[in-house]
Amino acid sequence: MKAMILAAGRGERLRPLTDRVPKPLVSAGGKPLLEWHLERLARAGFHDVVINISHLGEQLEGRFGTGAAFGLAIAWSREPQPLETAGGIAQARALLGAEPFLLVNGDIWCDYDFARLRARALDGRLAHLVLVPNPAHVGAGDFSLHGERVGNDAAPRYTYSGIALLSPRIVAGVAAGEKAPLAPRLREAAAQGAATGELFAGTWRDVGTAERLAELDALLQGKANIGR
Repeated sequence: MKAMILAAGRGERLRPLTDRVPKPLVSAGGKPLLEWHLERLARAGFHDVVINISHLGEQLEGRFGTGAAFGLAIAWSREPQPLETAGGIAQARALLGAEPFLLVNGDIWCDYDFARLRARALDGRLAHLVLVPNPAHVGAGDFSLHGERVGNDAAPRYTYSGIALLSPRIVAGVAAGEKAPLAPRLREAAAQGAATGELFAGTWRDVGTAERLAELDALLQGKANIGR
């Protein structure tokens, strides 16, 4: 199974830091966000990783190269302009192939075990989503969850973590080079009964603002100090 990391966004809410550093290269706990993901993917048994890049993407490509330092093989999907989430997946379709793949947002930190998704089959569905309890800055959440059935019901609702097992069919109809968001396609899959999910109760952080980045850095530094 291949993995794809979404790393093409501009990180507007982290400016001015992201005017000079791409968001996935921002450090927390002493290493870039993207490095945390690559290490975790390697430990989970992944080998082939596709990473889409746009804004300052040459910095990411220069830092991580082929991925050999992590025991990985990285293929870079370059976007002249960010194509959003579904657009980024469609642009990388040839690199991803026809089989289900793991998707992870490059601007989160988590201790989720990616090996769980390597062991899961979609059984003809379009998506399996990892959801988390709603953080304070989110509010109402994105999807309902009853057992493993993901829906659009009013309650109880949880936040999409940015981690999923997806079929490439989720972006059917999106052309290479076309801008398109993923969220409407996930909601449609939920409405059609084509999405399952699970609730993750471990550590997960969305690094969307300077304040949340500082909170994550303090958390990880604290974990490192406890381990000494």
